[in-house]
Amino acid sequence: MPAAALPVQPVIMAGGSGTRLWPLSRAGYPKQFLVLHGNTSLLQQAAQRLAALGGAAADDGAASSPLAVAAPIVVGNEEHRFLVLDQLREARCEPSALILEPLGRNTAPALTLAALQAVQDGGDPVLVVTPADHSVTDPDAFTAALARAARAAAGGAVVILGIAPDRPDTGFGYVQAGAAGSDGVHAVQRFVEKPDLATATAYLAEGGYYWNGGIFVLRASAWLQALERFRPDIARQTQLAFDARSTDAAFVRPAREAFARVPSESVDYAVMERCPGSGITVGMVPLQAGWSDLGAWDAVWQVAPKDGDGNAATGDVLFHDSRDTLVHATSRLVGVIGLQDVVVVETADAVLVSDRARSQQVKVLVGALDRQQRAEHTAHRKVHRPWGWYDSIDAGDRFQVKRIMVKPGASLSLQMHHHRAEHWIVVRGTAEVTCGERRLLLTENQSTYIPLGETHRLANPGKVPLEIIEVQSGSYLGEDDIVRFEDSYGRG
Repeated sequence: MPAAALPVQPVIMAGGSGTRLWPLSRAGYPKQFLVLHGNTSLLQQAAQRLAALGGAAADDGAASSPLAVAAPIVVGNEEHRFLVLDQLREARCEPSALILEPLGRNTAPALTLAALQAVQDGGDPVLVVTPADHSVTDPDAFTAALARAARAAAGGAVVILGIAPDRPDTGFGYVQAGAAGSDGVHAVQRFVEKPDLATATAYLAEGGYYWNGGIFVLRASAWLQALERFRPDIARQTQLAFDARSTDAAFVRPAREAFARVPSESVDYAVMERCPGSGITVGMVPLQAGWSDLGAWDAVWQVAPKDGDGNAATGDVLFHDSRDTLVHATSRLVGVIGLQDVVVVETADAVLVSDRARSQQVKVLVGALDRQQRAEHTAHRKVHRPWGWYDSIDAGDRFQVKRIMVKPGASLSLQMHHHRAEHWIVVRGTAEVTCGERRLLLTENQSTYIPLGETHRLANPGKVPLEIIEVQSGSYLGEDDIVRFEDSYGRG
């Protein structure tokens, strides 16, 4: 008789900010949504790797339980909810639930919300927990390691994936592991904080130390019981916030006031580092799959394809007499001459030039942008919305020009502005325009005028994307001059 399938619940942590990859990563469009290699975003790649678990065979050749892999639970934040949903649908990885944290409380409360969601129907699946913003160049090896970890966790053990280090690195916590058992799982002896360079070098020379990449595999009940044992304050307050949640289709919203009282703590500090020696079995499966957390531009260069001089390029780039340099161009030709070990990142509204070895220090620039409340900290010139996107292509005194794309079947809110009028010119597709009591259809090269203070809406009734040019004029052109009367996306 074939073995019963082991229920597996993927959990994707998608709340990160990725500020060290500025100017490509912004607060409103962080690292997990970027396409840094290949044709899909890091979030989409994470979801597809987890979905591949369903086809994973036992790697020891023995009879073993097949894995019944559910649709992922994603934990993110309110601001990015439509980005998450759109990207996962595009990748054909529709989530079973999208838990929207009302504010950041680190990874321990986030995982607790996912575990509570997973046990609602009385089940106790194995949670496979992974960040949304990592890169893997050998997905088959990654799948095999995760499958081994899932089967080891079925009996109640806590299992992590340990990254086999290829250099002494001070940016990661480390795991010290003993010899492997017959199932290929190593016993974890201790977790180690991020070391200095001398200590990291000694770990590499000694062997038996692995990077902690934040990938955890364990039963939902094992997490909830361990959290109750080590951090009952987090367990109880998160439970209160989850019990008072609201739901809207795939969106799950914990109660804001209750969640604000949850202590902020990481999975490692709250539980993992306390497990060795506590009676809780902690295992580690080594991972050799070309893993990177892409924590800075130097890490992006490390995993990128390179030419014979060690240069890596994305976009329209010309190199001359340059070596070991990364250039990422998004909107124009970038040429570099005589550079070595440099990072150049070009976007429509910002350019970064950095010594590659100092690319971690980008966070200093991001902090300065935040303190100065500059728009380049939060958003790109091209801003994504649930209905499509807009690109602010020009602006001056009392005017602004935007290029707007509306997805087929989508519409903007019914709204009005106190301080600006708008001219709309259709350049592609069909626009359904509501302007006061009038409703009209516009096609390519047709235009209309929206007077200041008039109630209006733009919709795409067609089957192809609608693109228009919008010319705004008035005394104030900020995005906060919008009064919404109706909105399909629940925005106020």
